[in-house]
Amino acid sequence: MTAPYIQALARNGAHRFSKQPAQSLTLLTGLGVDGDAHAGVTVKHRSRVARDPSQPNLRQLHLLHAEIFEELAPQGFALKPGDIGENVTTRGLDLLGLGTGTRLCLGTEAIIEITGLRNPCAQLDHFRPGLMAAMLGRDAAGGLIRKSGVMAIVLQGGVLRMGDPIIILPPAGPHRPLQPV
Repeated sequence: MTAPYIQALARNGAHRFSKQPAQSLTLLTGLGVDGDAHAGVTVKHRSRVARDPSQPNLRQLHLLHAEIFEELAPQGFALKPGDIGENVTTRGLDLLGLGTGTRLCLGTEAIIEITGLRNPCAQLDHFRPGLMAAMLGRDAAGGLIRKSGVMAIVLQGGVLRMGDPIIILPPAGPHRPLQPV
């Protein structure tokens, strides 16, 4: 397996489903991606703001594993980085297998902390009919697998570039599987 790295980057200053490709991103400590609509200390996703706008923003950064594109292609889904709203597309990293609280060093400066899973929503079907079901699976015990990436907060800001390495820093204590945030 190849060493984990950043394959692609994306952001969007407006609340739209997809994000636009970027050559680099600046992560801001405690806020998220500079110039992205989801940056902030408190929640920015419209449905969550409607429920309680004072909630902390545990979804400052959305990461998606590039391997999902190859998994979905035979099902007729031709997706590219940023299409489903992710900021950072990774390669060579089992994002879904990380534990809650795992920290990732991105590039030479930034450190993020994984807060949980992105829960697939109906917006996926508005983008491509059937995509929501394709982003869900079942494990051997019948448990639900959410494949639409992970969410994180920014602990230490910095500039990210395509090709930057990713270093995994597991949390202390027992592994706590990711839950939707």
